[in-house]
Amino acid sequence: MTDESDASSTSSSGSSSEEEVQAQPTKKQRTVPPPLEIAPTADAAHSAIQKQSASASIIGNTSNKSNRLIVLLDQAKLETIKNRKGNYELLNCDDHRDICKKKLKKDPKEFRPDICHQELLALLDSPLNKAGLLQVFIRTSRNVLIELHPSVRIPRTYKRFAGLMVQLLHKMKIKASDNGTTLMKVIKNPFSQHLPVGTRVYGMSCKGLLYSPHNLAKQLVPLDPNSTDEGQSQVCFIIGAMAAGHVTTEDHPYIEKMFSISEYPLSGASAINRILGSIENQWAIV
Repeated sequence: MTDESDASSTSSSGSSSEEEVQAQPTKKQRTVPPPLEIAPTADAAHSAIQKQSASASIIGNTSNKSNRLIVLLDQAKLETIKNRKGNYELLNCDDHRDICKKKLKKDPKEFRPDICHQELLALLDSPLNKAGLLQVFIRTSRNVLIELHPSVRIPRTYKRFAGLMVQLLHKMKIKASDNGTTLMKVIKNPFSQHLPVGTRVYGMSCKGLLYSPHNLAKQLVPLDPNSTDEGQSQVCFIIGAMAAGHVTTEDHPYIEKMFSISEYPLSGASAINRILGSIENQWAIV
């Protein structure tokens, strides 16, 4: 009788100890992040995006989305390269001159990602963007298409900007740390499928038809951004972000006309400031 009670107590204590063991929380395994890969080419970016479900614009449904001015920065030199330490950097003419000449067999002067940086600061710092009336896209020289959220804050220094672009080109998107909002994302080509129906597209080039910024805004942009008139279409400007060359209708066959806003060659940032300033004046944005 005693043996049976001992056995039962032993079994009960054994089962309780097993329950205690099972009840103990399992230790979380430390996940090691995957190593960075080479920045995607146009084909790699296209295939990676196709695997994802077709998602809406990162801007979402806003009340004045249909009245936004759309700007595409074209032919931006945003490419990554692996340095001697095994880290990836944004390819540029200052730090990688020998690589451009010997390995890539290209002119180092072509690799100017700082031009895109300057133009983004001009666009996103503008009162037009702060009023919620601007939508920005980037198309790189490798045909990678990027969409930016209006609330994104581009780093002021080039070094931090370069690090952000390397992260974007490898991870395909950048999210805000506080609320998870997607601030920058690689999206599917072609660019024309992201334009609202009826959008009128114009290219900017020093070889285009000369207009003053005031007359350009008056002729092309609706007088009122809040107008619901069906005769007023949304407008898109394509502006170059490269060191040499022009925006062409061969790359963008949907361009209606090419325009210029000065008799003199201007930097991209300077041209953007003139164009946006005239539109802000027309829309009474101070």
